[in-house]
Amino acid sequence: MHARRLPTWAWVTGLTAGALATVATLAVQAGHAAPDGGRGAAAGPRPSVSPSSPSPAAGRSAAAPEAAAVPARSGEGRRIVYSLGQRRVWLVGEDNGVRRSFTVWPGSVAPAKGTHLVSFRRAAGTGSDGVGVENVVYFAVTSGVSVAFSNAVDGSSPAPVPGLRTGGIRMSAADGDAVWGFGTQGTTVSVVD
Repeated sequence: MHARRLPTWAWVTGLTAGALATVATLAVQAGHAAPDGGRGAAAGPRPSVSPSSPSPAAGRSAAAPEAAAVPARSGEGRRIVYSLGQRRVWLVGEDNGVRRSFTVWPGSVAPAKGTHLVSFRRAAGTGSDGVGVENVVYFAVTSGVSVAFSNAVDGSSPAPVPGLRTGGIRMSAADGDAVWGFGTQGTTVSVVD
């Protein structure tokens, strides 16, 4: 009795799928191990974190001094503070000094109030709304939806699509670069009212 041979195309397809899975796994591991988060040298140097006024693209004028103050009871030391009500982020240094503060455009799913940690970072991808994003810094999951800071590659600030559950907290490209540089894995994210 002859054993039936698999056609050549089946072998090629199987080997190709295995190779792609291996390459994808190695790419993810390299992204976690690389000091630049997997961006690669071709991306060039990233801007340093520096103070800025609120993003003009956010459609708001410069914030009043009381709006720019770090909310009380948001923790101590180096952290990212996100205010749900003010739709604002603060990057706070070890000395509790504000390094940068800016307004954001939240998705339709909000993170729970309290303390979270940056759990994963991704240099670029596609948001759940189909928009190309970069500087993706994940820190929470709410009702099965991942919540992350990011900026749209095209600079857009789209309103959440009605009926679509999105956890992306969008910001300008410059602010996204700042969060990427500041929000390394394990960084505390304090979510307040």
